[in-house]
Amino acid sequence: MGKKIVVITGSPRKKGNSFAMTEAFIQAAEAKGHTVTRFDAAMKQVGGCHACETCFKSGKACSFDDDFNEIAPAVLEADAVVFSTPVYWYSIPAQIKGVIDKLYSFCVAGKEIGGKECAVIACCEEEDMTVLDGVRIPIERSAALLKWHMAGEVLIPGVLNIGDIEKTDGCAQAAALADRI
Repeated sequence: MGKKIVVITGSPRKKGNSFAMTEAFIQAAEAKGHTVTRFDAAMKQVGGCHACETCFKSGKACSFDDDFNEIAPAVLEADAVVFSTPVYWYSIPAQIKGVIDKLYSFCVAGKEIGGKECAVIACCEEEDMTVLDGVRIPIERSAALLKWHMAGEVLIPGVLNIGDIEKTDGCAQAAALADRI
């Protein structure tokens, strides 16, 4: 039986390297019978968390009405959540960070969302693998807090320009990630 997978991307570059890996993952996951719902955070309006701790009190995940309220129900229903993003200035891009921060709403509201699988697909310009730590570690820690199991990580260094991913095995690794979910 296929799983419900939510993919949340962080790049505004629709033809970029992380998007190419995202597409490879989605195609492989759907070929395995999984249902994939994709949210491109850079094309959504998701503000930062206001720490008001009124999450779900208005019937929505966030009392501040933005596109996180569209993403949250899908995350609640998902069996797995995959984050796909480039590294921006040694960290998580702002485009996806608001979504990650607002996952806190599930904790505030006491929503039981443990037991999901989680994965990260990320790439960066530099060849140094530790540059990917700025994305990898916060996602791993978030998964641990939410009691999600890390199913896998695809971390590809050395890609900057559109198409550079084709010089690596990044898309193949992203497709293979579908086998672990």
